[in-house]
Amino acid sequence: MPEVPPNSGFEAEVQRPLATVVIGGVVSSTVLTLLVLPVLYTLFGAPIPRPTESS
Repeated sequence: MPEVPPNSGFEAEVQRPLATVVIGGVVSSTVLTLLVLPVLYTLFGAPIPRPTESS
């Protein structure tokens, strides 16, 4: 079985910034989906119909 060289050199220099951008995108999209969008929908979405009291 051939040995795998450690991540050093040109490939590591290229992939490290790319990995940072990918992780940042995943984190920011998760925050937007789970926190920001529900708040915006609550503020600007259609009002919830409330039952009226009839006597």
